[in-house]
Amino acid sequence: MARGYIRTLAGESSVDKERLDPWGTSTVKDYSRLQSEFGIEPVAPLLPRFKKPSPHLSRGIDFGQRDLGRIIDAVDKNKPYVVMSGIKPTGDFHLGTKMTADDMVYFQSLSKKGTVFYAVADVEAYADNGLSFEQTSKIATRNVADILALGLDPDRAVVYLQSEELKVMRLGTVFSRGVTNNMLRAIYGERQIGLYLAALFQAGDILMPQLKELGGPKPVLVPVGADQDPHIRLARDLAARYHEEYGFIPPSAIYHRLMLGLGGSDKMSKRSATSLLTLDDTPRDATQKISHAFTGGRDTVEEQRRLGARADICPVYDLYRFHFAKDDEHVERVYHECTTGIRLCGECKQEVIGLVKTFLESHHKKRDSLMNDAKELMVKSRNYLASTGN
Repeated sequence: MARGYIRTLAGESSVDKERLDPWGTSTVKDYSRLQSEFGIEPVAPLLPRFKKPSPHLSRGIDFGQRDLGRIIDAVDKNKPYVVMSGIKPTGDFHLGTKMTADDMVYFQSLSKKGTVFYAVADVEAYADNGLSFEQTSKIATRNVADILALGLDPDRAVVYLQSEELKVMRLGTVFSRGVTNNMLRAIYGERQIGLYLAALFQAGDILMPQLKELGGPKPVLVPVGADQDPHIRLARDLAARYHEEYGFIPPSAIYHRLMLGLGGSDKMSKRSATSLLTLDDTPRDATQKISHAFTGGRDTVEEQRRLGARADICPVYDLYRFHFAKDDEHVERVYHECTTGIRLCGECKQEVIGLVKTFLESHHKKRDSLMNDAKELMVKSRNYLASTGN
């Protein structure tokens, strides 16, 4: 079995592992130890520099960063910067992918000089999931409509299919000369060649906005979940290796915590449909999923009133904290009532079901009205990239 990028942190037992696998199941139990092991800097010291922190920042969901200060400097000095991310088009947006989208929208909004580059990673979808390019092209339009509904400004966004962008393919080919099979195996474990190739193309996605024909070197921020750090470190290493030739600035990154799946273990992922809440779920489907979700509650009402529930292992609490609480005070109230036994799990689920249903009803209307806009954005982006040459 492929190990992926799996490391046992110092002092951990063989049973209790931190797993960072961008193509599989990832588990993070101690984010401070993760930061120490992989050299991820904390976000907290930079928070005073944000005039209006996002909910991800103020609630500690965005916990780590690499060179985030470069992006804040660009905002303060009214200089150009790029927010770069993407999606593997294998199905509907879910709450895990929404977290990255929320960060993209927030950092784009900080300055009129901020541009989003959004890659539809259809090469990775083919290599990892076996989906044809025809299939992923259809899924992509709906995914783009989702992020537009979440607030992306299309006037400062470039959205493209990875397989169609020759600049990305050429960068991936160039980068292939700078890595060895042993290097990729050390980062990702034993994988099929297609996934190694997808990783090189993803580095091409991250570094493409700095090409001369696209305005030259500039700060690029990549918002990701903690499990995607192997991709970030590969791109940063390649930026350093090819700095003399291209002038690349190592890409910055901001890392969010992994949201628990509704089953209570591992991250919310498309690989586990039963623990997944998607932006395409009907309010009825979402109600059923949340009603059957794992909680951090105690075995009896008496015990929960006496000891309180365990919010830190509860995916229902994560729904409040990561997405649906009205404000930070709401999150704090839910946590306090949960951990002190004031709140029981049934009433907690009912409250968040109402919040989720309201969100889904509104989101579905927005997304459906933006499908043509999504198509137009992809055509406009294709024409723009073509005009800059290959």
